[in-house]
Amino acid sequence: MKLGLIFTSCALASTASAFSPAPFVASGRTSSSLNGNLLSTETGKASLDPAVFSRYSDLPYPVDRVTAEYVWVDAAGNTRSKTRTLPAAKAKKLETLPKWNFDGSSTDQAPGDDSEVILRPCRVFRDPFHPRDDGEDNILVMCDTYTPDGTPLPSNTRYNAEQVFKKHTAEECWFGLEQEFTLFNTDQRTPLGWPENGFPTRPQGPYYCSVGPENSFGRHITDAMYKACLYAGIELSGTNGEVMPGQQEYQVGPCVGIDAGDQLMMSRYILQRICEDFQVYCTLFPKPIVDGDWNGAGMHTNVSTKNMRNKGGIEVIKKAIYKLGAKHQEHIEVYGTGNELRLTGKHETANIDNFLYGVANRGASIRIGRDTEIDGCGYFEDRRPSSNADPYVVTGKIMDTIMGPDAPEIAPANKS
Repeated sequence: MKLGLIFTSCALASTASAFSPAPFVASGRTSSSLNGNLLSTETGKASLDPAVFSRYSDLPYPVDRVTAEYVWVDAAGNTRSKTRTLPAAKAKKLETLPKWNFDGSSTDQAPGDDSEVILRPCRVFRDPFHPRDDGEDNILVMCDTYTPDGTPLPSNTRYNAEQVFKKHTAEECWFGLEQEFTLFNTDQRTPLGWPENGFPTRPQGPYYCSVGPENSFGRHITDAMYKACLYAGIELSGTNGEVMPGQQEYQVGPCVGIDAGDQLMMSRYILQRICEDFQVYCTLFPKPIVDGDWNGAGMHTNVSTKNMRNKGGIEVIKKAIYKLGAKHQEHIEVYGTGNELRLTGKHETANIDNFLYGVANRGASIRIGRDTEIDGCGYFEDRRPSSNADPYVVTGKIMDTIMGPDAPEIAPANKS
């Protein structure tokens, strides 16, 4: 399954979610409106001296202890984390990791008078931020969230998706998620490679998969994220520069079922941590630049079941697409906030109100690749999810729909 790389978000200010910053509208952007109260726009340097930090990071860990970073998704869809020390023996298996808790009143996930939220470990990764060379691994732990009586929180979208996948384990559904993201200076208004208070002198075109200082902006972020994700054990299959200057992409997968959501969420967490080090602001908002002829950002989702991958699977793919078309509006409603700004029928998208599918058609809602058409089996790509979409919701919704009843046939929008 061939994927395309895309992004993650990094919130540097508590007053603004990385998933929904105000889009940049040039007509309202003046020096007076910014009041001159900008953070430094210099990027590429940590705010603390790494030489000083290395005095402590180079200290050896106790051989019988590891650190475990418990990561969860908050009410706004952002990742949060807290760290604990565990006996090394307890960190060897997911089953032996203890549950933990946090103050849900500080994350909009519980009231102040009953604020304890339970963290249940779901997936373990190696910690790329605290490597060690003594035979043990510090770990990152992806968790979901519950009330003390065991009820999943409303923000625990993983739970509902997991129930869907448990019903269809024999399908061995593979997902490949293409995470696009946009990198900004710390003013949160100026994308990397853009002039302050203005637009690039050249239109889209030279920036996609580009090289050179005049074309590529943020490669150091994606390269660092790439290696950190591979070290962690995430199935990161590639990266590339995107169409708009300052946008990047990475691809996670193929992953089976619920693991796609776990890996994508942890990759977003890792990217946020890397953006901390580089002091670069990163957003998942699907249309960060509203004015002008600029692409938005998506989380294209590649899908294949066992039957789709087998001989004759193209017919299974088409039937799945018909089902997705019949429930187009239901999917749009859960495919991310601000997506109406991106799905306009321009910039490699289908209009949000129209469902289209076609072979090699990046202006369609669903694309079938040329290889899949030629081989008669393979996968399809749902191009509708926005870059800030919840991967648990997206994968669970797709699985639930394509396992549903048959739907009327839809004519393809193929180029004649």
